[in-house]
Formats: sequence, structure tokens, C-alpha cells
Amino acid sequence: MPATDATYLEAKRLGRTMLERFLIVDDHPLFREALQNAIHLAFPVAEILEASSIEAAQKTLDTEENIDLLLLDLSMPGTRGFEGLLALRRQRPRLPVVVVSGLEDSRIVAEALACGVAGFIPKSVRKPELASAIRNIMNGMVYVPDWYTPDAAVPANDVTGVAARLKTLTPQQLRVLEMLRQGKLNKQIAHELSVGETTVKAHITEIFRKLNVHSRTMAAMQLANVDFAAILADAGIKRPRPASDA
Repeated sequence: MPATDATYLEAKRLGRTMLERFLIVDDHPLFREALQNAIHLAFPVAEILEASSIEAAQKTLDTEENIDLLLLDLSMPGTRGFEGLLALRRQRPRLPVVVVSGLEDSRIVAEALACGVAGFIPKSVRKPELASAIRNIMNGMVYVPDWYTPDAAVPANDVTGVAARLKTLTPQQLRVLEMLRQGKLNKQIAHELSVGETTVKAHITEIFRKLNVHSRTMAAMQLANVDFAAILADAGIKRPRPASDA
């Protein structure tokens, strides 16, 4: 009898028939297999569902209620930055999500934690550590890699560098960035600037590239370190009023 079957029978004998269920969301079959092996190392008889895209994951979440943990790769086809994570969090806000990513940057870890994830596991970790991290997360702990340093997530002493990068933005990009800071949607920005949404998306792509960030949240985190109102004034831009003041 395979070990997993023996473990299942022992769990059933003890009355533990509600087995753990996991959903892996990753577009690489080999890494999905590696995650399966790590999960089964921690939970030998766990049930594991798979999705190779955010859309497939959303369909699974529509039909499968009892999922204990979702393991997500940030770099999924058709998504940028944290879009996939946020979409899944909106759909199932109470479902614990752990990011398993090849992106090893304290700023990205910090933003993932700010989005409410239960942990951030680098893909570079060995299987025993991956299994241990999953076990700890299932026990209610928040896992972060050893190299993560919260103080380095948004360097407080990089004000000069952030200001210099902001000065490379065009006046129109600065306007778009201010509206992003206010939380406005692309269609709202397009309406206020009398341009198309495609143009707004192009500006946002350039803003992210010039600021070396991956999302709106990270861009806003950079603005927290500088006097952005002064930068707008220097560029001759009147600061737009928040929608609540309209």
C-alpha cells in the first residue's frame, strides 16, 4: 500500500477525514509539480488543484469552496505586477494566499504583504524549506524569506534618487502619476485628460519603467518619500483635486 494511502487510512481512523486542499496557480508545469511534491511532503494526503492562468484559477474558485491555501506565482501571463493577486483576493478575500515567486526583492515582498498575503516564498528555496514554509503558513504563521529586510523595502534615504527619477517624467506623465496616487481608474484619467485609455496605459508603462517599480502601490510608496506637490509645481502643473472634493 502506498504511504499516502496508509496515511489517509490512519487519518480516517482518527476521524480526520477533512483533508487539506490546495490550489496552485502557476503557468510552469515543472514548478507546479515541484510545489505538489513540497505540499505532499508537508501534507501527504492533501488534495491539490492546479490552474495555469488567473482566469483558470478564477473558474476553479467559482466551483470549489473548500480550499485551504492558494499558492500563486506573481509572473502570470496576461497580468502585470500584482493584478492577478488582487483579482483573486477580490474574488475570495478570506482565502489565504501565499506568493511563490522568482522575484527576490524586499520591495516586492513588502507590497505583497501589504496586499494581505499569508507569506512570500522564493522559488529558489529547497523542497524541505518550501514544505516547512507551507506547513507554518497553514499553522497561522506569516512566512517571509531570511533576506527580507522591511527597512530596505522603500529606502528612506533615497529621497534624492526618487526625486531625480520623478524629474525624468514628462508633464503629462506627472499628471497621470498624481491621478494614480489618488486611486483613479484608467478610464477616469483618460476622461480628465481628454485622451484614450490606450494613451493612459502607455503613460503608466513609462512611469513604471522610469521609476523602476512594478505597480501603482509601489509608485505611491515612492511618492511618500518626496515633496511631490513641489515637483508638480516646479513642472508648472496645478495639483488636481481629489474626486471627493469635486
